[in-house]
Formats: sequence, C-alpha cells, structure tokens
Amino acid sequence: MSAIQKPRGQWSSKIAFIFAAAGSAVGLGNIWRFPYVTGENGGGAFVFLYLLVIVLLGFPVMLLELSMGRASEKNPVGAFRVLRPGSPWVFVGFMGVLTGIAILSYYTVIAGWTIAYLIKSINMDLDPKAFGNFIADIPQQITYFLLFLLASVGVVAGGVKDGIERITRVLMPVLIGLMVLLIIRSVTLEGALSGLEFYLVPDFSKVSARTFIYAIGQGFFSLSLGMGAMITYGSYISKDDNLVSSGAYVCLFDTVIALMAGLIIFPALASAGQAPEAGFTLVFDVLISLFNQMPLGSFVAIIFFFLLSIAALTSTISLVEVATAYLVDERNLPRGSAVLIVAGVTAVLGIPCALSLGGSDFFTHLLPLGNGQYKSFLGIMDFVFGNMALSLGALLLCIFVVYSWKVSSAVKEISSGNPGFQRWAIYWLVALKYVAPLAIAAILIYMVVTGQTLS
Repeated sequence: MSAIQKPRGQWSSKIAFIFAAAGSAVGLGNIWRFPYVTGENGGGAFVFLYLLVIVLLGFPVMLLELSMGRASEKNPVGAFRVLRPGSPWVFVGFMGVLTGIAILSYYTVIAGWTIAYLIKSINMDLDPKAFGNFIADIPQQITYFLLFLLASVGVVAGGVKDGIERITRVLMPVLIGLMVLLIIRSVTLEGALSGLEFYLVPDFSKVSARTFIYAIGQGFFSLSLGMGAMITYGSYISKDDNLVSSGAYVCLFDTVIALMAGLIIFPALASAGQAPEAGFTLVFDVLISLFNQMPLGSFVAIIFFFLLSIAALTSTISLVEVATAYLVDERNLPRGSAVLIVAGVTAVLGIPCALSLGGSDFFTHLLPLGNGQYKSFLGIMDFVFGNMALSLGALLLCIFVVYSWKVSSAVKEISSGNPGFQRWAIYWLVALKYVAPLAIAAILIYMVVTGQTLS
C-alpha cells in the first residue's frame, strides 16, 4: 500500500531539517522554563540529571517519532493509519493533534509576552513591578496573543520549504549569535562566578525524587516529544537521510541552547544578588530588575527579548504544522485553508487562556481546589495537555513501536539511511521497552498523586 497519495513537501537538505526540528524543540522551554526549573531544583545537580535524560530517554523517543514519520510520510493520525491500518491506535494520533493545538493556544499567549517586552525594552519602559498588571490587562493580552498567532500561521502557510525551512534557516543562526553575545556580557559581570558555580557544579545533596521527575519532564517538554511534532517533521525527511545523526543533532542543538540560557541567566542573577529560585516570573520581573541595574542594560534587554521571541516563534510554527499537516493529508484541504482553520480553533481556545491570568475572574478562578486556591483555564489546559497528555502520548508511542508496529520495522526504517544502526538497536529497544515507559509512568504517577504540574 502506498502511503503517498499526492506530491508531498520535503526538506531541501539535512541541515534544513536539523534547523527546523531544532527550532521546534528550542523555544520558551529552553530559554524561559529551563532556567527557572533548574533554579528551583538545585542547579548543577539538576543539569546533570537533565543531560542524562536527553541521552537515555529523549534521543531514543526522538528517533522513534522520526522513524514513524518517515516510514509513513504522514502526520500523526495518518502515520498510525499507514503503519497499523484499521487499528484503534489511530486514537493516539488524534490525541497528538489535539494536544498540539491545545498547547499552542496557551503557549502563544506566553509567547506574546516576549513581543510586548521587546517593545517595552525598545521604549525603555521596563518596570519589574508591572508584570502582574500586564498579564491582567485584557486588551494587551489578546492583542499580543493574536499577533504572535498570526506570525506563526503566516510562516506555516508558506509550506515546508518556502515557509518553515526558509524562516528557521535564518532565525536559528541569529538566535545562537545573540545568545553568545549575552553569555559574554553575563559571565563578565562582577560576582558572576558564584552563579556559574551554582549552575555547573553539581551538589547531589539537593537531589530528591522531585529532581528526577522534573528532569524527565523538562527533557520531554523541551524536545517537543509526545504530541507528534517530530512525527510530522520526520515525514518530510528523505529516505536517504541518516535519521540517527539527524535526531542526534536536533537533541544536541536543543540541549546546547538550554545550557546557553543558563549561562546567560545564573551569572547575571548572582551578580545582582538575586535568588535563582525565582520560579515562573524569573524572566519577566527578576531579570527586568537586573537589566535596569546593569550597564547597557536597555540594549541587553532588547537583545534578550528579541531572541526569546525568535525561540518562541520557531516552536509555535511546529505546533501549527502538526494540525495543518493533518488537515492537508487526511482531509485533503489546501494548506491555506488548513492554516486558517488551525488559527481559528487556536484563537477560540487561546482567548480564554489570555483572560485567565487576572483579566477575567471567571477564567482565572475556574476550578476551585480548596483552601482558597483555584486553577485557571490556562492552568487546566497546561495540566491536561502540557503535562498529562504529553506524557501519556510519549508512553503510548513507546508501547506502539515495541508491541504493535514492532521494533524490527522501526529498525529497518532507521537502517535505510544508517545500516550500522542494527548493531546498536538492542540498546534502543531497552530504552523504549523499559527505561522510557518507567520514567514516563513515574511522571504520570507524580502528577496524579500530588496534583502538581511540571510547568
């Protein structure tokens, strides 16, 4: 049975795929989320565990998704239909598409903040105490959310080569160049050494079960695994390409960007005498205070929020592409129409997210938790899709490859561009059959028992 019913886009080269897939993986999860999660979980010890997770779990699951995508040459739904026709496994594909749109709806809200703060930096209007008022401002939240959404769907509307590939070829080198500039500035600040020590020297006395759980969660979240993004991007890879090296380069790029973000933030925090455990608001209030005190701080702030915008855009593009590819492949819609539908659905879900940060009492206090605490609409979306569905999706993908599609089929697909992979396939099988499922199950149990998310 042929999996191809009509001409399908492909990356023009291996480096084009690596930039695009690395762009999908690199995002707010690396530059915004990774530093504050590292700060909350002990610094260097967390970084050490995170690196182990990328090698032992992230890369094997990345390779799994890429092999499914290239073997089927389809989106997540189409991949299951091609690899296991008529089976209920297609539900996992639908779950991936839905998860992608749901995450896009609130991720784009947060991504919109990067544009807002870039404009504030240019206007020299950075107030570390204004963040709470900003996120509760309804017109601003909706405006920046829709602006970022339009930018994302505009790129995807251009297609694989003329849209996604063209923009990521430019944005990824710019992102890396800007980060290098900021690292040089940060590590040369007075007192930066103590921040580097906290970040790079592991203190294993700070390691707990929570540290392991968050390291695993950060690894999967940062690599865009579990929602079909890499299945979709893998479907555009040539049969001649080496999936092993391509997947490894994507993991390497993603990890390096995350580590670079830490090299920017922790020395700067130490220089200003700020605590590294600032949490969710680390970038949008603690760093603002730092920029205001730093020589050439306004210029540094402009560079920082510009690179944060780039990182966010490369990720939202991939989230839009997952659902767009489904509509193009499975519903035979023109790409332009598919993109408009994705944008419409995202807007319907995203506006309540934008209102749930204080702008609307209803959406902000949607779910009572007791003791005067509530979960907002955005918080519910993040818990259900950004944590539970993402983790469950990764777990089900491992089970599918091991027990339904069969590892031998996946190994054959991967070996078509790398014959030597068959010698190492046993290690990959161990990771998919035992290590990854146990690790993901631990995340799910942790969230169910504690009621806490990993965000």
